[in-house]
Order: sequence, then structure tokens, then C-alpha cells
Amino acid sequence: MGYTSAKARPSFTFDANLEMKDAGLVAASAAATVDSAAKVLDVGTGLFEGNIVIDVTAIEVDTGNEIYSIALEGSNDSGFSSGTEVELCMLRLGDSSTTGTDVDNVVGRYTLPFNNRQPSGTGFSDGYCWRYLRLYTTVAGTIATGINYTAWISKH
Repeated sequence: MGYTSAKARPSFTFDANLEMKDAGLVAASAAATVDSAAKVLDVGTGLFEGNIVIDVTAIEVDTGNEIYSIALEGSNDSGFSSGTEVELCMLRLGDSSTTGTDVDNVVGRYTLPFNNRQPSGTGFSDGYCWRYLRLYTTVAGTIATGINYTAWISKH
């Protein structure tokens, strides 16, 4: 019996309650949606740790200046309108000239570990646990089609 290497594509448990974005093209900056509604996840007031699993099925990098920043944001307001917001983690994808890497990003699975505990700098104590989470995609460059991806949270 020979040794086989680890899987090329890591697998994670999918829970529909933790889905942060369903399939759909993103060609302009916007909050992620599930079933056409903005998705905000209430993780409670304690520490929450997990992975953001992002499956990219299409990404435009044709003109050489596209960049897509997918950020997990935390807030103390479920509407993300009047509360304080922080960036908990971020994935930058796009053309290599904009991402500072040697190659353009391609379709595939990307994962980001995160937790919801961060100092806020706005009067909350160090180590504040942000209760509400959402994904926000910032799109820049000459965009014709954009990026298509799904995303969900999986526990560590």
C-alpha cells in the first residue's frame, strides 16, 4: 500500500445556514446576496472562528487592470447602516498587475481563516466580538463580465 498525497482541493462541510453568497456574477461593488437578498449572519456576541470558503467559477482578467476584493466585514448593527464596521479578512483577486503577484488569479477554491474578535478603535474595548457578518465585494478596473463565485463559512 503506497502513500497518496493530500487532496488537491480541500473540502469543507457546507451548511446552508452559513452560506454567504450564492452563484451570480459580480461586476460592480456590492454586498453579497443569497436568493437575491443581502446576506447578514448573526454569530452572537461571543468568539466565532471559521473559514470563508470561496469557490470562483469565472474571473475576468482580460484587460490587465481588474481587481476584486472580497472582504468579510463585521458590525454591531445588523443592517450595516448605522453601526461600526470592520474588515475581518480580505481576499484580493485579479490581474497580476493589480494584485502584486506573478500570475493572474484563476478559477478555483480559496479559503480564508478568520475570527470575529478585533479591536474597534471606536470606544469598544480591545477584543470586541463583532456580532454580524457579511461579505462585500469591491470591483475595480475595466470590467466587462466580472467575477462569479459562491461563498460560505465552515467551522475550523
